[in-house]
Amino acid sequence: MRAVSGPDPVAGQRVFLVRHGETEWSRDHRHTGRTDIPLTDEGRRQGRLVGDRLRGQHLARVLTSPSRRALETCHLAGFADGAEVYEQLREWDYGAYEGRTTAEIRAERPGWDLWVDGVPDGETVAEVGRRADIVCTALRASQGQDVVVFGHAHLLRVLAARWLEQPPVAGRFLALSPATLSVLGYEHGEPVIWRWNDGAHLEAGNWREAASMGGDGPSSPRVVSGVPVAPSADA
Repeated sequence: MRAVSGPDPVAGQRVFLVRHGETEWSRDHRHTGRTDIPLTDEGRRQGRLVGDRLRGQHLARVLTSPSRRALETCHLAGFADGAEVYEQLREWDYGAYEGRTTAEIRAERPGWDLWVDGVPDGETVAEVGRRADIVCTALRASQGQDVVVFGHAHLLRVLAARWLEQPPVAGRFLALSPATLSVLGYEHGEPVIWRWNDGAHLEAGNWREAASMGGDGPSSPRVVSGVPVAPSADA
């Protein structure tokens, strides 16, 4: 798949990615594509906490999936006013595997892998990638201003892969938990991930001790899967 085209990158732009809070199906590891289910009580708590984490950021745009769980997370985080409901941010359509766990599917199809084998009567990874490309183009058209995106696990994983100009299937390496915070941006003009799957704010009393979102950039420690990683030597 070709790299995403768009305006020249602006070095200071940050794109904050927020996966929606917990639902009954995410808690039970069921594939949740187009089924529109609400957050659990824990998911609502998580939505408020991620809002605390983002408070004070100067965000030019707020994009959200139209699915209830993403909209509710966006609202609880305090970003509903002015939010743009973006159809392309819907989760992967899992077709016949909607509502099923990987274990259940593998009982019928040993070794099944969503990223490789796909789903019957649903979207292919390439089709999800094309939707992610549309989102990437919109993000890069934001004139270097910061944006927050409320979405879903697999869609955001593909979006991050395409931001890096990697094939959509590369999203398989980017595990993403509910209500975590990730940050995309640029380093030396190249698209990078500055922070990934950071859930420090979800642990009571810990989010204020986490690295400031305002400091994400070449001089700040990066967080990958919640673990601080030192910046590269040439940053």
